[in-house]
Amino acid sequence: TKALADQGHDVVLFNRGSKPVGDKSLMVPGESEEAFSARNERTNAITGDRTNAEELVSLLRDERFDAVYDNNGRELSDSKPLIDLYKGSDTHYIYMSSAGVYLKSDIMPHLEEHAVDPKSRHKGKLDTERYLAESGIRFTSIRPTYIYGALNYNPLEQWFFERLAAGRAVPVPGHGQHLTGLGHVVDLACAMSAVLGNDKTIGQIYNIQDRTAVTFDGTVHACAEAMGIDASKVEIVHYDPAQFKEAFGKKKAFPMRPQHFFTSPCKALADLDWSISYDTAAGLRDSYTNDFVHKLKAGKLKNDFSTDDIVLSSM
Repeated sequence: TKALADQGHDVVLFNRGSKPVGDKSLMVPGESEEAFSARNERTNAITGDRTNAEELVSLLRDERFDAVYDNNGRELSDSKPLIDLYKGSDTHYIYMSSAGVYLKSDIMPHLEEHAVDPKSRHKGKLDTERYLAESGIRFTSIRPTYIYGALNYNPLEQWFFERLAAGRAVPVPGHGQHLTGLGHVVDLACAMSAVLGNDKTIGQIYNIQDRTAVTFDGTVHACAEAMGIDASKVEIVHYDPAQFKEAFGKKKAFPMRPQHFFTSPCKALADLDWSISYDTAAGLRDSYTNDFVHKLKAGKLKNDFSTDDIVLSSM
């Protein structure tokens, strides 16, 4: 909402209302009280459950928007009622997809025209993208890689910070040289807001991430440097995840997929009035300073090292 409000847009949120407009926990790091108050004056909310299609349609049937941001539809069934409600109108439908839809490839980075994986765990997003194209609605689809940064809903960098803060060895699957793409949450928000009013984006798909990719080992080192730790003194332990599949059970031992996974944001940089503000070092410093440190002081960290201990005890 901040990126949109900064552009002068009025915003209407549709959610379950667990955090009302104006809740101080929704302040963005660095945002002043005055700016937060001004943003809230441009923000309203409709309380409802998007998984209840009948309720969703009844609450929004008489509402008209220049744009709709569908940020959390995972399956076509989540988004179809909303798409059907606004197809045939001038509404611009911006859909949050995922770079996880791409088929694993020997040729990298992933480009928007590259093959997708019909068996991906993000198959629902692929189905939604196809339906958007078939429906005739004015749409744009965004495919981010791993999103990071302060207040991001899935703080994957916290996994690294927790181990480094505890002075522990960091277990990394495979050889540690898999390249992965990170994209700062602020850059993602700015890219999504930059889609508005740009007819070039209609019917298009855009990858969003940083300009570069980073290895798993490089991520450990970059997180250490963001914390002021000498990266050369951090112990990284490589392991074969296949050997621990049974021991790990359903627990997720590492926050990233053990393969090369990164995209090119060049199409977005060319089509949008948008630039990438955060490189890996700056983004991780932001996340550590404005998110992790506060969680650490408040005692809100999980510090679940159970899968680490399984790996480290076997070495």
